[in-house]
Amino acid sequence: MPKPARLTRRFFNRSVHQVAPELIGATLLVNGVGGVIVEVEAYHHTDPASHSYRGPTERNGVMFGPAGFVYVYRSYGIHWCVNVVCEPEGSASAVLIRAIEPTEGLAAMRRRRGLPEVRDLCSGPGKLCQAMGITDKHNGLPLDRPPFELRARVGEPDVVAGPRIGITKAVDEPWRYGLRGSKFLSKPFR
Repeated sequence: MPKPARLTRRFFNRSVHQVAPELIGATLLVNGVGGVIVEVEAYHHTDPASHSYRGPTERNGVMFGPAGFVYVYRSYGIHWCVNVVCEPEGSASAVLIRAIEPTEGLAAMRRRRGLPEVRDLCSGPGKLCQAMGITDKHNGLPLDRPPFELRARVGEPDVVAGPRIGITKAVDEPWRYGLRGSKFLSKPFR
């Protein structure tokens, strides 16, 4: 059976609210390590919870560039988080990858996380970056070229939406999307 098609930058050059739910079920790999995306969050430039809301800075500059590039930032000075830039250049909207179901490179993920349980490897944005080896060195790289590989989902997964997690502004926006019933989510949907 042939592999699903690679997602190109054109896929991301549309509304962040279209892209985010369509990433559920896609496969994301970094140097051959990763799995199926099961949870994401959308951040639009008009959203007070978005890093781009107050305009460009050295930290968020990638968000203002063209679609299909990776924006990596450190959360609370501890964990790396990976996003993909969406919409036309200057829009500064992105999708945060919150959780994946690990399928490739499990030995590397277990070594990086120091955990044997597959469920615990990538069930949160910081966890998945650690497991997949994503750091600030990936910031600004195109998602459609090595070390990244992003392949389209197969079929139509059952996607659920709800409020985002771990933010204090625009908390009621239903811009968190996940694979219904997945045991790999960072937090169950209500």
